Amino acid sequence: MELKKLDTNLNINNLNYYKDIINKVSNYDLNLKKNVLIQAIDFSRNRHSKQKRDSGDPYFFHPLAVANILADYKLDWVSIITALLHDTVEDGVATRAEIRKLFGAEIARLVDGVTKLSKIEAPHMKLREAENFRKLLLAMSKDIRVLLVKLADRLHNMRTLKHIESSERRMRISKETLDVYAPLAARIGMQNMREELEDIAFAELNTSIRKSLNKRILFLRNQDDQLVKKIIREIKNKFKKNNKIIQIQGREKSIYSIWKKMQKSSIPFENISDIYAFRIICDNVNDCYSAVGIIHNIWPMIPGRFKDYISTPKSNGYSSIHTNVIGPLGRPIEIQIRTKRMHELNEYGVAAHWYYKEKNTTPIKLNKVSLNLFKEFSEIIGNSSGADDLLSHSKMEMYSDQVFCFTPKGEVITMPKSATPIDFAFSVHSKLGETCVGCKINGRAAPLQTILANGDQVEILRSNSQSPQPSWLNYAVTGKARSYINKFIRKNDRNEFIKLGRSILENNFILQNKQFHDKLVDPILKQLDYKSRRSLYFSLGKSDINSEEVLNILLPKKSKNNKIININNKKDRGISIKGLKPGVALHMAECCHPLFGERIVGLMTEGKGITVHTLDCVILERYTDNPELWVDLTWNKKNAENNIGRINVTITNKRGSLNTLTQIIADFGGNITNFLVNKRSNDFFQLSLDIEVNDAKHLNEIITGLRTNLSIYEVNRAKENYN
Repeated sequence: MELKKLDTNLNINNLNYYKDIINKVSNYDLNLKKNVLIQAIDFSRNRHSKQKRDSGDPYFFHPLAVANILADYKLDWVSIITALLHDTVEDGVATRAEIRKLFGAEIARLVDGVTKLSKIEAPHMKLREAENFRKLLLAMSKDIRVLLVKLADRLHNMRTLKHIESSERRMRISKETLDVYAPLAARIGMQNMREELEDIAFAELNTSIRKSLNKRILFLRNQDDQLVKKIIREIKNKFKKNNKIIQIQGREKSIYSIWKKMQKSSIPFENISDIYAFRIICDNVNDCYSAVGIIHNIWPMIPGRFKDYISTPKSNGYSSIHTNVIGPLGRPIEIQIRTKRMHELNEYGVAAHWYYKEKNTTPIKLNKVSLNLFKEFSEIIGNSSGADDLLSHSKMEMYSDQVFCFTPKGEVITMPKSATPIDFAFSVHSKLGETCVGCKINGRAAPLQTILANGDQVEILRSNSQSPQPSWLNYAVTGKARSYINKFIRKNDRNEFIKLGRSILENNFILQNKQFHDKLVDPILKQLDYKSRRSLYFSLGKSDINSEEVLNILLPKKSKNNKIININNKKDRGISIKGLKPGVALHMAECCHPLFGERIVGLMTEGKGITVHTLDCVILERYTDNPELWVDLTWNKKNAENNIGRINVTITNKRGSLNTLTQIIADFGGNITNFLVNKRSNDFFQLSLDIEVNDAKHLNEIITGLRTNLSIYEVNRAKENYN
């Protein structure tokens, strides 16, 4: 059955308008509590009685129109009442407590989810919109009906957009619709609603372009106004013998979809010809595949334009076969082949769950892949640092074409184009992403920044000692992956600042021959307006508070004794590497100076053997096309050897600074094996040092210790050869 276009235009002179919605819902929802629906209609009408729309109509007709849109999708009566009440709290004509008392907790929760935070005290519009979006995502990830009500709300607002006098406001609403609401409608499979939202918004944002496109479409239509009927007739004739199809439909593509294709393929106006799309509705899946062969016998297929979304559905549950052929008059046409069940699910999206339920047929379960989208939204909400960050990550989940890859067990993983193994790992499971150390694509080792292609089989290599790396942000594209990586970086940075702040206090106590312990700061927390030791240490590490201010309270009299306590008495630990054949020459890379405990990979070099690099070394990018040179390596504690770590240090040019530098390194158990002055000025020395250490953790402890001393202006791990 072809789904009718939603009819929600209301006659404001019709006094029985509220009876129409009651009868409509009564016809399909046997569980309807009619008295509650009547109460909701009266409540909404009375509370909005003093309000007018920009068109001059009573405001109540807006929530009533939204309810009618949802009734055409045959949503349950709870959703209909939510639509009627969705603006009462936002507009301040009702409270959440009233809604809960009169209509129950479920409806109150849904209304609260749809309600925008219009009164939020935010510094600018962008942040307010981001906060609204955060709340919408949080609510819809718990109940999809929140999103359905919100989309119906936006659809009616777009249908009445022309009544808004302010062009700036119309542009803002249209841009938000294209950026947020149309993609959300697409991701849950509501194609009719998505197309209408896109076309109305596009007409407002690009009026002149839309007019030009419309002229081109009229020109093509006038060339042969019977073309669609001819093609349908020819397809029917070819299918007469086998009777494999139920219905054939033909239509023009939407102007906005044509515009998007022009942008993607860089097609000029005058070359637009692919404006027709046809649908063949078959009885079952086998007939769909048979129909493809018949179509390709009628017209030649355009290479590279065949897509099978039946065997591999899109992430929103969309299922169909797409093929492009050269049709009559040499016109390229798109043909979509699907079953009746697929067609109705593709048009209704997640709303098909209620549509089939109310038709007394087997309900379509809310698509597992579609619901995964909202699971990912929930994870993004938890990992984002703020609303603006959330909006950016969520848009990544809604947009873009898709690529389909496979796990070693054959499970399909859907991601946006340009996705990498990092995105794949986080898509499978967040824990797999966090512990990813490498990958194999189609059985061959490959860098983590490799862009995945359709059909790739990806195996993720993991290690429990691994953690997300900041460099992953350079090639992770999915919102889920980026939000997890950013969360870890923030957490790690916070821990580092806390560690540094505590070290600043501890070192100053050591300089005065005093022993530091955490309980010493407890009495001054309230005085300095901090709730915990960690929050104070964090501020000290970030320099949000002057360390002198804290020390003057803790140590009002400073001792002249500058004796430093040795805080690192660990014995040197040796290392070797597993994964090498006996007799193979081994070299540590001079570009990244790998240390025990870091993730490493080997590169085979002719005449030199194997060079060991850290997994995030920039040099590896040069070898992305030569995976055969990569060797999987891991550290081994056998056959003790010393590790050399290289650091770059900037110290103040004053008496005793160099002595302080070497003393700190010695006190932390390090041994300087090489020393080079890179640059000297009146104020600073820039030095490079090779230090004998136990492992990467040991070197990081030395760096942290150096950073706590005022004579040390800057210290960083060296990543380039200074020879």
